[in-house]
Amino acid sequence: MPQKFEPLTTTREERGKAITEKKGQIWRYSDSLYRVKSQSGHGSYQVKKNDLGWKCTCPDHQMRGVECKHIHAVKLSFAIRKQVETVMRIAPINSTADLCTYCGSSLIIKDGVRHNDYGDIQVFYCKECGKHFVLNAGFEGMKSTPQDITAAMQLYFTGLSFRNVTKALKLHGVKVSHVAVYKWINKYTALMEQYIEKIQPQVSDTWRADEIYVKIKGDMKYVFAVMDDETRYWIAQEVAGSKFKHDAAKIFRDAKEIAGKRPNVMVTDGLPAYHDAFNRELYTNTKPQSRHVNAIKLTGNVWNENNNKMERLNGSIRDREKTMRGIKKVDTKVLPGMQIYHNYVRPHEALDGKTPAEACGIVVEGENKWMTLIQNAATAVAKER
Repeated sequence: MPQKFEPLTTTREERGKAITEKKGQIWRYSDSLYRVKSQSGHGSYQVKKNDLGWKCTCPDHQMRGVECKHIHAVKLSFAIRKQVETVMRIAPINSTADLCTYCGSSLIIKDGVRHNDYGDIQVFYCKECGKHFVLNAGFEGMKSTPQDITAAMQLYFTGLSFRNVTKALKLHGVKVSHVAVYKWINKYTALMEQYIEKIQPQVSDTWRADEIYVKIKGDMKYVFAVMDDETRYWIAQEVAGSKFKHDAAKIFRDAKEIAGKRPNVMVTDGLPAYHDAFNRELYTNTKPQSRHVNAIKLTGNVWNENNNKMERLNGSIRDREKTMRGIKKVDTKVLPGMQIYHNYVRPHEALDGKTPAEACGIVVEGENKWMTLIQNAATAVAKER
């Protein structure tokens, strides 16, 4: 019988497709930076996107200026990744009761009224699951309206002190003490934390870690933070009493659990704590291996180009601390609240007006994102009871 031969792939597009079909050929650092294994078996090539398009370090692209097979492989891999990304939508709770907030049944009836200081709230009963519910989830029993409470949270996390928040609310006819605002921040940050910790963001494969000193009860402490390089999603944080003696393994471990994976690249400064934590939590003998880049202080380094991302995060923490004249408690809810505000509420100009959560496939709908998060958090907690 005549011997059968496989057809030869002659175009760069076909060769690029062949690369994507093999496992372990493409190593993604971010949406704009990849490394593709050489098909001859000698090393690998860097494929990077800039304002002029995709560039590759292979001889074919460097000498001929054409889109090589490595660029085609990366572009195809990028397109495939975008297709499989899912979007999680967190919608506001309906203002009218058409369905039960617990089981989704339409077998609901009105069953009394709950009296609040700012008005009466209709109570509903579900014949399907036998539970009562109201439509101001999360704000039951509060003396102020949900709009006033969420307005106070927005004012506080945009930079005002507790006392200045009360002054701003007073201009709109809302009289509340700074102690009440403080209690709102603590209560609703804790509630949203329970809900958000179960949501997995679709972060990239390159993360950054850094630390900043703050005063807590007059003592110098350090806030360690891990942030996704591509989406600016603030993944994890912790407060430490020392910079050089701190064990950073826990924050790396927390970041892995939150993201559901380990990064291909972890970018830090030269702090020894990061080196030890990387070896314990992120380094593996199996491929693809994570890489630790700990020389961002050097100029001309590709990882140093966007280190201002981490500096901006540190700057926002510093500004908040100045407004507060120091943080009063180590276990304060102010820092987790800042993290929620940074990830889910505040749009970022560098992300084309998106929040980091939206860049990670998590869309909080509604004009009042605080309201949407609190309503859904309260409903989720109630369902677990």
